[in-house]
Order: sequence, then C-alpha cells, then structure tokens
Amino acid sequence: MSNEAPADLSAHRKEIDAIDRELVRLLDRRAEIAREVGRAKATKGSLTYDSGRHRAVFERALGYSSGAFPREGLQVVMREVLSACLNLQKPLKVAYLGPTATFSHQAALNEFGSAPEFAPYERIRDIFQAIHQGWADYGVVPVENSTGGMVHETLDLFIEFDAVRICHEILLPIQHSLLGLYPIDQVTAIYSHPQTFKQCSVWLNEHLPNVELHEVTSTVAGMRKAKEIENAAAIGSHIAAEQYGLRILARGIEDNPDNTTRFLVIAPADTPACGDDKTSIMFSIKDKPGVLFLLLKPFADRGINLSQIESRPSKRRAWEYVFFVDLLGHRSDEIVSQAVAEMEQNCHWLRVLGSYPRHREGRQKMALPQGVE
Repeated sequence: MSNEAPADLSAHRKEIDAIDRELVRLLDRRAEIAREVGRAKATKGSLTYDSGRHRAVFERALGYSSGAFPREGLQVVMREVLSACLNLQKPLKVAYLGPTATFSHQAALNEFGSAPEFAPYERIRDIFQAIHQGWADYGVVPVENSTGGMVHETLDLFIEFDAVRICHEILLPIQHSLLGLYPIDQVTAIYSHPQTFKQCSVWLNEHLPNVELHEVTSTVAGMRKAKEIENAAAIGSHIAAEQYGLRILARGIEDNPDNTTRFLVIAPADTPACGDDKTSIMFSIKDKPGVLFLLLKPFADRGINLSQIESRPSKRRAWEYVFFVDLLGHRSDEIVSQAVAEMEQNCHWLRVLGSYPRHREGRQKMALPQGVE
C-alpha cells in the first residue's frame, strides 16, 4: 500500500505549512517591535504594563476573528502573545497571595499570561512591601468578594503604604471543585478552610451529608491532607487540581454561582486614561455636622457616579475614620479633578490611590491553557 497522501490532502498540508511559516514570521516581527516599544518606554520612564492599552489590543484582536478559529483558543493564543511580548519589553515579576494555585494566582495568570516570573507571598502585607521596595513590578491582591464583602486588610495597607498605586482591577468568578484521589462515593472526609465550607454548604449537605468536614488553615493545607489520607478529599480551584496532582471529583460546588472576587493590581504608578476608567480615593474627614454630605456633594453636582464607599477606623486617632471611595472617571478628567479638589477642603487628608480601566462583564474571562482549567 502506498504511503503517499492523496493529492488534495497534500495540497492542504502544504498550505498549512506556508501559513505556519507566515505566522512565525509575523510573531518574530511583533517581538522585534515589542523590544523597540520597551526601549521607548524605558527612555520616557513609563511603566511597562499599560492595562488600558493591553485590554484594547486584546479586544481588538478578538474582533478581527471571523469565528472560524474557536474563540476560547484565540483568547489563549492572544493572551500568551501579549504576555511574551510584554515580557520582552522588560522581564516582569508579579507578586500574588500564595501559595501556588490560589485564586490570586489564577487572577494573576489571567491578567499577565504565563511569561512573567510569578512570586507567591504568604501575606497581603508582603505584596505591598514587595511593590514598595521594588522587589516586584506588580502585585495582585484581593480587595472584595461579592458574598464576603471587603478585604479590610488590603484597605488598611493603602494607608500604611502611601506610595503604592492601583493600576488595574480583575473580577474573577470563584468556582470551587471537590478534589481528591478516590471516587466520590468512597470519600469519608473533606478538609478545607472554614470560609470555603461556608461557600459550599448547600452542595455538601445535599450530596455528601454524612461525610466528615475538617477545618484546616487553608485550602492548600486541605489538598495536602487529601493526598495523604485515605478516602479524603479537599475543596479548591481547577488549577489547584493540576498543581497538586488531584482529580476533579465534582465541579461548581459553590452555593452562589455569581460568587466573584475583585482583585487589584498594584504598582508604583497608575495608568493613563482609556476613556472607561475608575478612580479610587482614600480620605479622612473633619468631624463637623454634615461633613459627609459636603464631601459627596461635589461628585453629585458634577454627575460623577460613586460605585463603592467603605469606611474603616484610621488606627491613628480614636474615633477617626478613613473612607475608601471608587468613582467612575479618571483622575485627569477635569470634572473629577475639580470634585476631588473641592472635596479635599473638608478632609484631614486625601489621597488618590489610582485611576485604571474599569472592569466590564466578559472582558477578562480569558480561557486558560490546556491542562490549566
């Protein structure tokens, strides 16, 4: 029997080979231009990562597609192309709340791709310290959960590290999976963090009502238990299963399918305006009648939407409070800068934490590479 391919198949293969050569040639050219961009940024002293530009390039590339190439595959390709080219401009180090395979790690991968060096830190404070000291270029920290509320430690650290700025936000859907080495009908105990058990209580009561639940210090500690103890399981993210050598026994076991965590990308500086921005500010008020009304009035007068208001004890003086506010617009917008200046007159102090592209639904739901779900 002849090993020669049919003529039509041979022609298709030749065309694919030609396309692949052209793809690689164009990728090489893109890499050359990326290096030139990096040199230009270094001359101007600009940050390597411009989240607004990054988002625009990604969305524009997806818009060029006819749909013939699967969209999720195209997302993976473009994310890694952008990641590699960004790292060619300057090798980046990204700090996140570890250990490996946490949701913070997943958020960092979604945002920066796989090219940078990723550094896990044990505490949120350590990430702020890494940015402050220049040990990392960017940090990814949790700030809010749709069911659990604000992460007050993150808010408090902005008071202490006054040179750290917000340059982007990431909204990551939190999807829990039951992980283990044994079939689900053989599981007799589950190990996980107390918060995780709370987020999955309905599913656990319905599907595994007789299984013992053991609280441990972290989801990672639970995964280690699942590997060590016979017929044990743990709860964690999809990427944790790959990282820790466990099988996914059940997906989507969280009680609230809309459970989402908001992460902030922190750096020494924020980003230029992209036309769809959010600004975060922090301030301490003077104690006098009607002061909160006076503070919010400049924004109401100019039609500026305040999307988040949170108060915290200042930890500097008794009964003194610090407010954190998210507003729509960029600090360089005239109406925003005017409102902030007017507001500052009634504050002990005020700090703009940063302006950055506003997350919009569907924009950062990037697919992960094969093997990393």
